[in-house]
Amino acid sequence: MRVKAQQRILPFVLKEVEAWSYSNGIKHNSIWLVQAAGVYHRESRKGRYQLTYKEAKAVCKYEGGTLATYEQLEAARQIGFHVCAAGWFDKGRVGYPIVKPGSNCGFGKVGIIDYGYRLNKSETWDVYCYNPNSKECGGVLTEQQKIIQSPGFPEEYEDEQICYWHIRVRLGQKIRLHFMEFDVEDDTECLADYLEVYDSYDDVSGFAGRFCPDYLPLDIISTGNVMTLKFLSDASVTAGGFQLQYIAFNASLPHK
Repeated sequence: MRVKAQQRILPFVLKEVEAWSYSNGIKHNSIWLVQAAGVYHRESRKGRYQLTYKEAKAVCKYEGGTLATYEQLEAARQIGFHVCAAGWFDKGRVGYPIVKPGSNCGFGKVGIIDYGYRLNKSETWDVYCYNPNSKECGGVLTEQQKIIQSPGFPEEYEDEQICYWHIRVRLGQKIRLHFMEFDVEDDTECLADYLEVYDSYDDVSGFAGRFCPDYLPLDIISTGNVMTLKFLSDASVTAGGFQLQYIAFNASLPHK
């Protein structure tokens, strides 16, 4: 059953954690952003680090794309694409893009963490694909406010979707996430289809919650100027999907 927002609800304010930002706000231009938006991360439905090189290429090809090149992955990183998960990219190379250095991800470095060309193509990792014409299923979002929808909304989303939305707004701002409609597969254990929210620049830290209810979740307010959303659907039942909105606001000002 699709649930729509009927009234303003009290926000869920996240416990403050260290937040990432560019030093001078957002650095991008619209042309570069569109080009880099074609790069995306995929993992197996079995979990992280389950794809051989052959399987990784098949995942990208199935979605109409190819393995991303080093240059494409770096272009995406330059506009805020940060994923703490090693994956295959072009020519049998493995690595991942890091924007903010951290002790638990990237060995304290910034850039493409490059594991080099792998001799053993049976090793299992995630994958980074490139398809500038792919349907919207995640991306890097830098607008001051935007509507985020499940793939195909208001029609039902498809099986076996894994989508990441990386929200990056200006230094000194916070993000308010407001749920407008929400309808995913009914599962009391929340293991089938769900949306996860992270008060962080990736899905490694800052976990704020996993959502699969038949009611609208409360608003979520970030502690800094970044937020990550992950939507996952399994191989069976689908539903109407979701629609939500994020709004950036100055952290020094009250926001209702």
